[in-house]
Amino acid sequence: MSDQLLDSVKARYGAIAESELSSDNAGVRAVAEAFGYTAEELTSIPAEANMGLSCGNPTATAHLKPGELVVDLGSGGGLDVFLAAQKVGPTGRAIGIDMTPEMIARARANAEEIGYTNVEFHHSTIDKIPLPDASADCVISNCVINLAPDKSAVFREIFRILKPGGRVAVSDIALKGELPKEIATSIAAYTGCIAGAIKIEDYRAELLKAGFQYVEVVDSGKDLNAYSKVENQSSCCSAPKTGATEPVSSESKSCCSSAPVEADKELAAILSKFDVNQAAASVKVYALKPAAKACCGPSCCA
Repeated sequence: MSDQLLDSVKARYGAIAESELSSDNAGVRAVAEAFGYTAEELTSIPAEANMGLSCGNPTATAHLKPGELVVDLGSGGGLDVFLAAQKVGPTGRAIGIDMTPEMIARARANAEEIGYTNVEFHHSTIDKIPLPDASADCVISNCVINLAPDKSAVFREIFRILKPGGRVAVSDIALKGELPKEIATSIAAYTGCIAGAIKIEDYRAELLKAGFQYVEVVDSGKDLNAYSKVENQSSCCSAPKTGATEPVSSESKSCCSSAPVEADKELAAILSKFDVNQAAASVKVYALKPAAKACCGPSCCA
């Protein structure tokens, strides 16, 4: 990724972090519910933790258990961290990693509001995770790895921090075919979680190359064209058709009022020309780090 793209990603999500996006807005709430979050889950955490940036609900498929340590890559306002913290309980820990200072500030403010003592947030890119080797039981992520310039490095870092037998439960965007050139070369489409995506088979191959076993990359069947359906929103800030509410009226508070609206308009215009579902998909990603070899006697078995 060029410096221009990296700066664009930081600018977009920094602006979103400082916007009024929250579950208090019908459109934002509809995004989360359409991608698998229940109304009960959304009301159990601060409204400001949800900014309509999801393409799935990794906490629903991660099978988190009390006492586990879970790491969320690209944790944003803390949505998945807080839901994970509920599942791992007071003896567990949920850690968020995000490269945007504004997102970290928002997540920490949300954590203070909740009063959870088993969460923490670190400011870092996800290809250089500031955690020890073999320290996590599970790694989750939600529509973020597609934004990483070096996805191979991200997968290696996930493998490094997972304990033997640790697991991956990720929601992301991946490609089924070639994107139209207008989308593939658009900065707005990159920051909007589409142009930076890799092919499904490459996603699987890179995880296997990093050392993972039992890798699955499953098309969730969500409608990505719906990213242009909500007023003043696009891509990771909009409501899918399936289960979505009607677009928010101009009389309602705009949930993206201080986000980079011009980039949103550019992406909405591009997506209006193409059926992005032909080339891209919202995917569920699962993988396991091999368990430690059993030991027999004074030396471990070969």
